[in-house]
Parts: sequence; structure tokens; C-alpha cells
Amino acid sequence: MANFPIVLIAHNLRSSYNIGSLFRTMDGLGLKTIYLTGTSPYPRTTNDNRLQHIAINNDRQIRKTSLGAEKNINFQHHENIIELIQQLKSQKYQIVALEQTAQSINLINTKINSPIALIIGNEVNGIDSQILNIVDQSIEIPMHGLKESFNVSIAASMALFYLRYRQDIINSLL
Repeated sequence: MANFPIVLIAHNLRSSYNIGSLFRTMDGLGLKTIYLTGTSPYPRTTNDNRLQHIAINNDRQIRKTSLGAEKNINFQHHENIIELIQQLKSQKYQIVALEQTAQSINLINTKINSPIALIIGNEVNGIDSQILNIVDQSIEIPMHGLKESFNVSIAASMALFYLRYRQDIINSLL
């Protein structure tokens, strides 16, 4: 049985360093695609329409933490996350938000039965309720200390590792 694809959607992140860390995590896990949506910084592109100094600064900061991984990962920038979610749903992706909500389930209890698009949100405000209303599932990482959440790139790394590793365990048991 083949692994289901796992893609990451990073929506409205503020930090280029977090984006670079996500590229490095994706590469380390052998995952291939990251969607950078809304206001999330992204590496420079050939036909980049951002102001040159912004594109250069974002690119430099991303490269500082990705250490070249941005060259190995497919990325796309989408302004409109709702359109992207609809597109991925039409491709049979399960849309999963990594967010603490009243309906969130523990990451450990996540069911993997189709390709997964994992959404992470803004470092301070998380994922907008408009987006949470259209996802298939919300998951969270249990917290045991005094803080209420992990850094967004750390939380995404833990969730992506678990989702990727869980597939390998399931496949080894078949």
C-alpha cells in the first residue's frame, strides 16, 4: 500500500524564518509540496511581482533557515486559501487544520484514509474561523507545560512527522 500524499498549507505566517524551517522539515520528511497562502512570505520567483527589496529580504531570511531545502520542495503562493482548499478537496484531499478548537481531536487519534493537506496559521492568531468552518477536521498537539501552544514551525514539524511516520507503521503492518 502506497503512502498518501501529505501537503502543507502555511496561511498568513509572519516570519520568513518559520517558512524556511518548514521547507527544511518538508525536505527532511521526504514531503514534496508546500502552499504559502495569504500574506505568508515566499522565496523569490522568476516573475516575482513583489517590491524587489521585500522579495530579496524574504528570500534571504527563508534561505537562512532552510539551508537549501527550498530548492528541493515544490511551492506555490496563493493569495486565496479558500480557492486552494476547494481545489484540493476536488482532488480528494482531507483538509486538516492544526489548531486548538473545541472540536479539535488529539493528533494521535487522526485517521489517515486519503491524501492530507495540513493547514497551519498565523503565529499569534492561528487559523481564521472562516477557514476552520470548511476544514474536514481540526487536530491539536496535547500540551503538558504552562504554555498554551508550540511555535508554529515546531508544531507543524511534529504533526508532519507523526502523520508521515504513522503511515509507515500502518504500511509495515499490512
